[in-house]
Amino acid sequence: MALAPAVLQAVEEIGYESPSPIQAQSIPPLLEGRDLLGMAQTGTGKTAAFALPLLSRLDLKRAEPQVLVLTPTRELALQVAEAMQTYARHLKGFHVLPVYGGQGMDTQLRQLRRGAHVIVGTPGRVQDHLRRRTLSLAGLSALVLDEADEMLRMGFIDDVEAILSHTPPTRQVALFSATMPEAIRRVARTHLRDPIEIRIQSKTTTVATINQRYWLVSGAHKLDALTRMLEVEEADALIIFVRTKTATVELAEKLEARGYACAALNGDMNQAQREKAVERLKNGSLDIVVATDVAARGLDVARISHVINYDIPNDTEAYVHRIGRTGRAGRKGEAILFVSPRERRMLRAIEIATGQSISRMHLPTQEDVADRRVAQFKERVGEVLEAQELAPFEALIESFVSERGIDPTEIAAALAYLVQRERPLFPPAPPPIEELRAPMAKPTSAAVDEAGTGKRRGKGEQPPMVRYRIEVGREHGVQPKNIVGAIANEAGVESRYIGQIKLYADYSTVDLPEGMPKDIFRHLQKVWVCGRPLQISQFEGDEGPAESRGSASQRKTAKPAAPRRAAPSTGKRREASGKRSKPGAGNSAKRPEKRRPKKQ
Repeated sequence: MALAPAVLQAVEEIGYESPSPIQAQSIPPLLEGRDLLGMAQTGTGKTAAFALPLLSRLDLKRAEPQVLVLTPTRELALQVAEAMQTYARHLKGFHVLPVYGGQGMDTQLRQLRRGAHVIVGTPGRVQDHLRRRTLSLAGLSALVLDEADEMLRMGFIDDVEAILSHTPPTRQVALFSATMPEAIRRVARTHLRDPIEIRIQSKTTTVATINQRYWLVSGAHKLDALTRMLEVEEADALIIFVRTKTATVELAEKLEARGYACAALNGDMNQAQREKAVERLKNGSLDIVVATDVAARGLDVARISHVINYDIPNDTEAYVHRIGRTGRAGRKGEAILFVSPRERRMLRAIEIATGQSISRMHLPTQEDVADRRVAQFKERVGEVLEAQELAPFEALIESFVSERGIDPTEIAAALAYLVQRERPLFPPAPPPIEELRAPMAKPTSAAVDEAGTGKRRGKGEQPPMVRYRIEVGREHGVQPKNIVGAIANEAGVESRYIGQIKLYADYSTVDLPEGMPKDIFRHLQKVWVCGRPLQISQFEGDEGPAESRGSASQRKTAKPAAPRRAAPSTGKRREASGKRSKPGAGNSAKRPEKRRPKKQ
């Protein structure tokens, strides 16, 4: 496809064999410098669709930003930056820099001074750098708007247009969006020049006989988690999918060292080696194959009961191809997916594309492992009792009993101990493996419309919500979209799960789902909006007139009246963590406070 040789080398090493539909249609025009308007869901391979051609056109001698990728969330920014680094691994001197809120500004400033060819960032933080004049887009040759509709929904579209105004008129623009609301089309009409339009319809489906589960994984514990799963899963044969050829060999060797009959299957193997591995899998002399997508394509072995996605696939189509190795011809199959916190977007994309919910699983406990080993031991003993001639051994035990006067049960226990020494039936407590949890409970309804105005769509039971106070209000220039964007981006909470927002003169209130983890609460306290930290705390008190995001007419007519607060005489407010902040923090000293009457 006329990509740069260094980029093609990386593509080959990763294991890509043929382009996905979005890649096949996007790469040629982007290589030619054309603007592009692409309509495609997450998980269709968009990142490679724009990254490969734009990396191929970089001038590495120019140590200045040449490509800017705007994403709605920091998780996606990090994901795109990592993908860019992977594709550019053979481009000497290449630098990519992710910039997003919540990361120290000093770190980003140092890296910007050092020079970067590609900037991947969230609109708010990129705008911040432009205002500070710490980022120059004068030399920009290409701009990518990734998941533009999500940026619109989170209230970033004004920031996006402001950023576009700082770019040279000759720059190339690629806009990708799952949907095309009018606001996105207006941006396209204003800022794209004669764009190529691409629409990709996802046709992904999965087999109903496959039970799909996922585990939220901490990267350092993946191997220990995998081996614990292998201990308790009722599996016949398994395929474990990883991203690279090198990883197939490394993981297969580690599993072999832990006692599993395992082999690698990758594109570096010749046909004879591959056929030998598949034959061993079929005849039962091999139980586990660690494979890449390309190497396992077309593999059909009836014994395969489990597919484990040790590395999450790059797109939804790859996921479907992977798990299709099990559950064939009406048989039942199991699919397990390892998902890191930054990969939750891909998990949601897979669920949307397949139309099936993937249930969360928890790691087996030490007791589960012990129970499984004991059950296997009993099964093996039962098989020996049924199939083997044991008369000489029975005579041996009777002789031992008569000589020593020991209960036969004690002898059996001693023999069981000898048999299980290398693989204890009651293993010692393993090192703890951190199980990650989702950032917040998801309500059944509380969705906002695509423009982020806060109008409800859909009805249903309202889940428990908690009202929080944040120390930024109308006099600081804040708008509801700023609050929605900051919380959605920094806390990983989708904007449709953010409830009612009310603006007051010097503070605001926002309703969030019950159950905010302490680490996210602490992080949100430090997040800045409109030049002020949120300093979020649990709200207590009565509310006076306020500007709510729920009604446009209310926003026009609301008066800046002082709210009534229910603070004690010290002016302290209770935080969600249970601690008290300093007296008077975030309050106006001039405004008198009204207290609740004491209960009789």
